[in-house]
Amino acid sequence: MEAVSVIIPAHDAARTIARTLASLASEKAVIGEVLLVDDSSSDATAAVATEAALRLGLPLRVIRSSCRDAGGSRNLALEQACFPWIYMIDADDLHLEGGLRVLLAKAMTQSGADMVVGAYHRRVDGEERSTKIPSAYAASGPANACAYLEGRIRSIAVGSALVSRRIIGETRFPTGLAYDEDTLFWARLMAKASLTVVTQPIFIYFVSAERSDDRFTVRAAARFLEWRLALRQLRSCGIAKQSLKMREGLVALKIARVCYARGDFDMAARFLRVAEAAPRAGGDVWRCMRYRLKIRLRRRFSAPAGQLQRA
Repeated sequence: MEAVSVIIPAHDAARTIARTLASLASEKAVIGEVLLVDDSSSDATAAVATEAALRLGLPLRVIRSSCRDAGGSRNLALEQACFPWIYMIDADDLHLEGGLRVLLAKAMTQSGADMVVGAYHRRVDGEERSTKIPSAYAASGPANACAYLEGRIRSIAVGSALVSRRIIGETRFPTGLAYDEDTLFWARLMAKASLTVVTQPIFIYFVSAERSDDRFTVRAAARFLEWRLALRQLRSCGIAKQSLKMREGLVALKIARVCYARGDFDMAARFLRVAEAAPRAGGDVWRCMRYRLKIRLRRRFSAPAGQLQRA
């Protein structure tokens, strides 16, 4: 069976990295190298990882980075990866025993497969929320990329996919984005990959709801414009403009929902207008209408008494 390069970006991950590495120990037979990208850590991330890897018998190599960006760190490791298959996981997530071997076995038995996507458990603030099982993939790469951007295919999480180094080629993660850089990377790969799936959960994805939502509210407008510019570059992959516009609407609606939840009704209304201007599926049309009504009601009942009387 062919070997795998495992890529782990890490920033101040001394508290979690040993546990993540331990979760990979059962896969030693198929792991050719573990590339840990220590990105500007101020703690003992590299030392803790080195000690854990020695104890576990994992072939760890530490790459120093100062890009302060998970996508940029992954790109550094992609430049140096030596083995035919690439598996990426974050420094605070947990691999599930046998998952990597299942992905690799599927790749070996599915003739011509460049990419294998598995299921994963999603744990939010320590609570098990859902198991995401890949479904609705087609034979056509561009069709998969469009469906993925439009939200018609279950999300891929870093940690649930195995990709051939050959199909990655020069494809890299966009850098400097606050969110969705993984989606843009996967879409580029899907557009050219022969893809297959397994329904076995591969890893546990740990999510902090507050940290996740913070990405959408800090410099919300500027960050959205930066992300939209990177999104539109996917046209070079043959991805339909309609799909890119639908993705804009989906992300804008998510930002509107987060801003609404945090009481910034003006910003929520701005992003809701962007979502309403984009092509939408039926469910998203209803969500926009619902949030438009909720914003109107919250504004009305949050107004000072004098304003309500004048109204």
